[in-house]
Amino acid sequence: MRNEKLFRHVLTALFAALTLLLGLTPLGLIPLGPINLTILHIPVIIGTIVLGLGSGLVLGLCFGMASTLAAFGISLGAAQSGLALLVVTANPLLAIAMCMLPRLMIPVTTYGVYRAASRFLGSKASVACAAVVGSLTNTVLYLGAMFLLFVTLDLDVQRWVNAILTGTALAGAFGEAPVAAILAVPVTAALFKQTQKKR
Repeated sequence: MRNEKLFRHVLTALFAALTLLLGLTPLGLIPLGPINLTILHIPVIIGTIVLGLGSGLVLGLCFGMASTLAAFGISLGAAQSGLALLVVTANPLLAIAMCMLPRLMIPVTTYGVYRAASRFLGSKASVACAAVVGSLTNTVLYLGAMFLLFVTLDLDVQRWVNAILTGTALAGAFGEAPVAAILAVPVTAALFKQTQKKR
């Protein structure tokens, strides 16, 4: 029991460190002009499935912190989002909320879907479903919050901004979500085996 608890703490710390590393360096962000696609949600999703909602929220917090620092231009070479910078300039506090809240919702939806799907589906299918939903949560809530703030703060919402947000949302849905599912299934299976060995 003690070994399992220690293993969970160590794993949470490793996932947190990985999330911060990906978020504060170019490794975790794929720049697409003024906005970025990300793979930072993947450690959050995997950590939530394997370790539970509590650890998942810690990882979501790390993701949000890394996203906030990147939006403010504080990073180790990570690409800064031009659209996020506009929100930061207009209202720094709302920019922080835009970066933090969607990331804290990733473990909530991931955990909920995984628990619900586990009642009806096998382990691999449950993990895949949870990973897709967690990834879409990140894409939809972050871009939705950004667009809402553009309108609310009376920023210059031109056609190119709408096109970029729509294009990035589609890229997130058809790019980030499948990658999250593909990576989550084998990694969670391996980690579940290690967790069982610690019992």
